[in-house]
Amino acid sequence: MTSPSLPSIMIEPLVRMALLEDLGRAGDLTSDAIVPAEARATTALVARQPGVVAGLDLARLAFQLIDPEIGMHIERRDGATLAAGDVIAVLSGPARGILTAERVALNFLCRLSGIATATASVVAAVKDSKARIVCTRKTTPGLRAIEKYAVRIGGGGNHRFGLDDAVLIKDNHVAIAGGVTAALQRAKQAVGHLVKIELEVDSLAQLREALDQGVDAVLLDNMSPDMLAEAVAMVAGRAVTEASGRITPATAPSIAATGVDLISIGWLTHSVSVLDIGLDFRS
Repeated sequence: MTSPSLPSIMIEPLVRMALLEDLGRAGDLTSDAIVPAEARATTALVARQPGVVAGLDLARLAFQLIDPEIGMHIERRDGATLAAGDVIAVLSGPARGILTAERVALNFLCRLSGIATATASVVAAVKDSKARIVCTRKTTPGLRAIEKYAVRIGGGGNHRFGLDDAVLIKDNHVAIAGGVTAALQRAKQAVGHLVKIELEVDSLAQLREALDQGVDAVLLDNMSPDMLAEAVAMVAGRAVTEASGRITPATAPSIAATGVDLISIGWLTHSVSVLDIGLDFRS
């Protein structure tokens, strides 16, 4: 299967903005003062802990936007499983540029690798089921595209990218609309025939009403495994079933065993730990 990728036109504005934030009004005062302009160096991006690497295109772009003469040879591509001490990539070129771009490159690389690593851990936990792990819209503002990319690198899938690519009717929508039936009927009248409609339910009564009205997917929120199994049996293939609600690698197997199609997890992008990666000088 072809690995996911992001075109440069999507990621360059993010990397450029991060570099401008770091350079401020006067540039890299430390490197400019200490490192001779003609100095060259060879360095390596090295994993400090096990994980899954993601974000190398952003790291490469950070170095090359600072100095196009910096070369980067990738040893472990996005999606590769890392052991502590593994060399991910080797950089060579002007030393000033490498030092100036280092933190921005590592910020992207460590963050996205952390997301990919966390996703892979949950994917592994449910590998014996049909359930697929997906992320949510709980992403860092401005970084949604690359964080969702990292989820895909880790073996997961993406939920909707924004408010404009699917209808997801949640409890507040239902309350304001006056009930499940009213909310679903309004949604069907308002959106095009290619737009999927999903409804969040927290009871079997709501689920039954949703199925009577016809819905593409149901978000089964904070249900116990027993209740989830009953809900999946009630749906009987008439809609995509998605479980959500504080799911961890430890609880995911019991959730997946209920037969749900999807397990959505917000913490994959909103509170995951970074993967520790460092830049080591070789010469």
